[in-house]
Amino acid sequence: MRLIFVTQSVDSDDPILGATVAKLRALAQRCEELVVITDRIGAHDLPANCTLRTFGASTKLGRGFRYLRALAPLLLSRRRRPDALIAHMCPIYLVLAAPLAKLVRVPLALWYTHWTIDRTLRLATTLADVGLSVDRRSYPLDRPKVKGIGHGIDVAQFAARSGAPLGNGTLRLLALGRTSPSKDFDTLVRASARCRAEGMDLHVEIRGASSTEEERRHRRELEALIETEGLAGVVSLGGAVPRPAVPELVRAADAVVNTTRGQTSGGALDKVVYESAACAVPVLACNPYFDEFLGGLPVELHFATGDDADLARVLRAFGDADPSRREDAGRELRRRVEAGHSVDSWADAVVATVRRLHD
Repeated sequence: MRLIFVTQSVDSDDPILGATVAKLRALAQRCEELVVITDRIGAHDLPANCTLRTFGASTKLGRGFRYLRALAPLLLSRRRRPDALIAHMCPIYLVLAAPLAKLVRVPLALWYTHWTIDRTLRLATTLADVGLSVDRRSYPLDRPKVKGIGHGIDVAQFAARSGAPLGNGTLRLLALGRTSPSKDFDTLVRASARCRAEGMDLHVEIRGASSTEEERRHRRELEALIETEGLAGVVSLGGAVPRPAVPELVRAADAVVNTTRGQTSGGALDKVVYESAACAVPVLACNPYFDEFLGGLPVELHFATGDDADLARVLRAFGDADPSRREDAGRELRRRVEAGHSVDSWADAVVATVRRLHD
């Protein structure tokens, strides 16, 4: 099988897109040839049958021109014509490729897991032969062509910790994500204030990038809220974590808290939930689409979106739970990731989907 994969970045160290490298490596292991067309190239360990081509340029027009110039020879090659083109997260990649791909009958797939809907996504979904996402509900358009195939977590990188972390009685919580209002770290700060007021001993570490002006402004708002709630030394707000350092940071926590809100038009199922679960670390989350993944465990891990009182209630119950029950919950979450959200199960599903498109 020959595949073209188009993505923004190939860089293991990228705190947002670094997970793509493991997916590419797994795909390459299942292909005769994998050609990756990308804007940026950084650190990676991709095998020899994976060829990288870049369309990086200083302007949007320049990137579009260089993308098509890199793509056209691949699609027009009779001898090495690809079995499919997969556009990763950016619908415009599929839209630009569609005229030529349709002409030479190369199937088009769009991997997308976000709540944003715009005209480009609608057009790309119409042009695509298949839409791929973590779950059908994590693709914001309800179309029969959309398939849920899991998140694709590198369970080797995010290895399970052995036993619970050593502690001094303090409940150590970790939250990861950009300091965007959609991440709703405000709810975690306010819930922490409630827990402290009731005598609970906890420490909360929030780590995330602030790349845009909106994110920088929200970071300042979070810092002010921490000060107002009297949580200096209890809640810390740090910068982005280099991706290779994330697993160890997760394994050192008693639990990871994900306050990202679900959306009525489709829910972004944060990969940090699955990555933390792969480390056998319990994850508390509010997105209703995590109900099944977090259900039926020895401890309660789901709380109401935007409800700091409910999060505080779940945190208190989690803190009071027997450590063995918390460890059991973490191990079961690891098993669920291995079964349905590993990078190998993801790559198998991609290849199977492409083969069905040719049947």
